[in-house]
Amino acid sequence: MLVAYLNLSGYLKIMKIKSRHHLKGSDARKVIASLEQFLDDPSPLRAASLEMAVTDEGIDLIFVNGRPLIMLLDGLPFFTVLGAIELGPTKRLVVVDSGAVRFVVNGADIMNPGIVSADAEIAAGDLVVVVEERHKKPLAIGKALIPGSEMRGEGKAVKSLHHVGDQIWKGLEG
Repeated sequence: MLVAYLNLSGYLKIMKIKSRHHLKGSDARKVIASLEQFLDDPSPLRAASLEMAVTDEGIDLIFVNGRPLIMLLDGLPFFTVLGAIELGPTKRLVVVDSGAVRFVVNGADIMNPGIVSADAEIAAGDLVVVVEERHKKPLAIGKALIPGSEMRGEGKAVKSLHHVGDQIWKGLEG
Protein backbone atom coordinates (compact mmCIF):
# COMPACT_ATOMS: atom_id res chain seq x y z
CA MET A 1 0.00 0.00 0.00
CA LEU A 2 1.25 3.49 -0.85
CA VAL A 3 0.25 6.74 0.86
CA ALA A 4 1.29 10.20 -0.34
CA TYR A 5 2.06 12.97 2.16
CA LEU A 6 3.91 16.24 2.62
CA ASN A 7 7.05 15.88 4.72
CA LEU A 8 8.04 18.35 7.44
CA SER A 9 9.87 20.43 4.82
CA GLY A 10 6.76 20.65 2.66
CA TYR A 11 7.92 18.27 -0.08
CA LEU A 12 5.50 15.73 -1.53
CA LYS A 13 6.66 12.23 -0.70
CA ILE A 14 5.25 8.79 -1.29
CA MET A 15 5.32 6.58 1.74
CA LYS A 16 5.07 2.84 1.39
CA ILE A 17 3.42 0.86 4.13
CA LYS A 18 5.94 -1.90 4.80
CA SER A 19 3.92 -3.76 7.39
CA ARG A 20 0.71 -3.54 9.32
CA HIS A 21 0.07 -5.28 12.62
CA HIS A 22 -2.17 -5.06 15.66
CA LEU A 23 -0.65 -3.28 18.62
CA LYS A 24 -0.07 -5.33 21.74
CA GLY A 25 -2.24 -4.32 24.68
CA SER A 26 0.58 -2.52 26.49
CA ASP A 27 1.62 -0.60 23.35
CA ALA A 28 -2.00 0.33 22.58
CA ARG A 29 -2.46 1.57 26.16
CA LYS A 30 0.63 3.81 25.82
CA VAL A 31 -0.74 5.38 22.61
CA ILE A 32 -4.15 5.88 24.18
CA ALA A 33 -2.64 7.34 27.37
CA SER A 34 -0.65 9.89 25.35
CA LEU A 35 -3.77 11.10 23.50
CA GLU A 36 -6.53 10.82 26.09
CA GLN A 37 -5.29 13.97 27.82
CA PHE A 38 -6.59 15.91 24.79
CA LEU A 39 -10.02 14.29 24.80
CA ASP A 40 -13.05 14.83 27.01
CA ASP A 41 -14.18 11.26 26.30
CA PRO A 42 -11.36 8.81 25.55
CA SER A 43 -13.68 5.78 25.77
CA PRO A 44 -13.89 5.32 21.95
CA LEU A 45 -10.10 4.88 21.92
CA ARG A 46 -10.07 2.57 24.92
CA ALA A 47 -12.61 0.26 23.30
CA ALA A 48 -10.93 0.30 19.88
CA SER A 49 -8.67 -2.06 18.02
CA LEU A 50 -5.37 -0.32 17.20
CA GLU A 51 -3.22 -1.37 14.29
CA MET A 52 0.23 0.04 13.45
CA ALA A 53 1.11 0.70 9.82
CA VAL A 54 4.89 0.95 9.60
CA THR A 55 6.09 3.04 6.67
CA ASP A 56 9.40 3.62 4.99
CA GLU A 57 9.29 7.29 6.09
CA GLY A 58 9.17 9.07 9.45
CA ILE A 59 5.37 9.12 9.66
CA ASP A 60 3.79 5.87 10.73
CA LEU A 61 0.03 5.54 11.00
CA ILE A 62 -2.16 3.95 13.63
CA PHE A 63 -5.46 2.63 12.40
CA VAL A 64 -8.27 2.81 14.96
CA ASN A 65 -10.96 0.26 14.11
CA GLY A 66 -9.61 0.26 10.55
CA ARG A 67 -9.50 4.08 10.18
CA PRO A 68 -6.18 6.02 10.04
CA LEU A 69 -6.89 8.36 12.94
CA ILE A 70 -3.42 8.69 14.47
CA MET A 71 0.03 9.38 13.05
CA LEU A 72 3.41 9.16 14.69
CA LEU A 73 5.58 12.22 14.19
CA ASP A 74 9.07 11.85 15.61
CA GLY A 75 7.77 8.90 17.62
CA LEU A 76 4.94 10.90 19.21
CA PRO A 77 1.34 9.86 18.55
CA PHE A 78 -0.98 12.62 17.43
CA PHE A 79 -4.20 12.91 15.49
CA THR A 80 -4.50 12.99 11.73
CA VAL A 81 -7.06 15.56 10.57
CA LEU A 82 -9.48 12.66 10.14
CA GLY A 83 -8.65 11.55 13.69
CA ALA A 84 -9.29 15.05 15.04
CA ILE A 85 -12.64 15.14 13.24
CA GLU A 86 -13.71 11.75 14.57
CA LEU A 87 -12.25 11.89 18.09
CA GLY A 88 -12.87 15.59 18.85
CA PRO A 89 -9.87 16.75 20.89
CA THR A 90 -10.61 19.64 23.24
CA LYS A 91 -7.02 20.65 24.04
CA ARG A 92 -4.09 21.90 21.97
CA LEU A 93 -6.53 23.71 19.71
CA VAL A 94 -5.68 26.79 17.68
CA VAL A 95 -8.85 28.53 16.48
CA VAL A 96 -8.66 30.54 13.26
CA ASP A 97 -11.13 33.10 11.92
CA SER A 98 -13.18 32.56 8.78
CA GLY A 99 -10.79 34.70 6.74
CA ALA A 100 -7.92 32.29 7.45
CA VAL A 101 -9.80 29.10 6.55
CA ARG A 102 -9.14 29.20 2.80
CA PHE A 103 -5.42 29.64 3.42
CA VAL A 104 -5.22 26.87 6.03
CA VAL A 105 -7.03 24.33 3.83
CA ASN A 106 -4.57 25.14 1.06
CA GLY A 107 -1.62 24.30 3.31
CA ALA A 108 -0.54 27.73 4.51
CA ASP A 109 1.17 28.09 7.85
CA ILE A 110 -0.99 29.75 10.48
CA MET A 111 -0.25 33.41 11.03
CA ASN A 112 -0.96 35.23 14.29
CA PRO A 113 -3.45 37.77 12.79
CA GLY A 114 -5.78 34.92 11.74
CA ILE A 115 -5.88 33.34 15.19
CA VAL A 116 -8.96 33.96 17.32
CA SER A 117 -7.79 31.90 20.30
CA ALA A 118 -5.29 29.24 21.27
CA ASP A 119 -4.95 26.85 24.18
CA ALA A 120 -2.74 28.68 26.69
CA GLU A 121 -1.05 25.37 27.59
CA ILE A 122 0.46 25.01 24.10
CA ALA A 123 4.26 25.20 24.20
CA ALA A 124 6.53 25.94 21.25
CA GLY A 125 7.17 22.64 19.47
CA ASP A 126 3.86 21.03 20.49
CA LEU A 127 1.67 19.40 17.88
CA VAL A 128 -1.66 21.21 17.59
CA VAL A 129 -5.05 20.90 15.90
CA VAL A 130 -6.10 23.95 13.88
CA VAL A 131 -9.89 24.43 13.87
CA GLU A 132 -12.22 26.97 12.31
CA GLU A 133 -14.03 29.43 14.55
CA ARG A 134 -17.69 28.81 13.80
CA HIS A 135 -18.11 25.02 14.15
CA LYS A 136 -14.67 24.11 15.57
CA LYS A 137 -14.14 21.76 12.61
CA PRO A 138 -10.51 20.54 12.36
CA LEU A 139 -8.69 21.87 9.30
CA ALA A 140 -5.03 21.06 9.89
CA ILE A 141 -2.41 19.54 12.14
CA GLY A 142 0.64 21.67 12.81
CA LYS A 143 3.61 22.33 15.02
CA ALA A 144 3.45 25.37 17.30
CA LEU A 145 6.30 27.78 16.65
CA ILE A 146 5.47 29.89 19.71
CA PRO A 147 3.53 29.30 22.94
CA GLY A 148 -0.27 29.48 22.74
CA SER A 149 -0.31 32.46 25.08
CA GLU A 150 1.72 34.45 22.51
CA MET A 151 -0.42 33.60 19.48
CA ARG A 152 -1.52 37.18 18.86
CA GLY A 153 -0.23 40.11 16.85
CA GLU A 154 2.14 39.60 13.95
CA GLY A 155 4.19 36.73 12.59
CA LYS A 156 3.87 33.00 12.12
CA ALA A 157 2.44 30.87 14.93
CA VAL A 158 2.04 27.33 13.55
CA LYS A 159 3.86 25.35 10.87
CA SER A 160 1.26 23.35 8.93
CA LEU A 161 2.15 19.64 8.66
CA HIS A 162 -1.09 18.10 7.39
CA HIS A 163 -4.35 19.68 6.24
CA VAL A 164 -7.73 18.84 4.78
CA GLY A 165 -7.32 18.10 1.08
CA ASP A 166 -3.56 17.42 1.16
CA GLN A 167 -1.97 14.22 -0.05
CA ILE A 168 -2.16 12.58 3.40
CA TRP A 169 -5.87 13.38 3.51
CA LYS A 170 -6.42 12.04 -0.01
CA GLY A 171 -4.34 8.95 0.75
CA LEU A 172 -6.23 8.34 3.98
CA GLU A 173 -9.62 8.88 2.43
CA GLY A 174 -8.87 7.12 -0.84
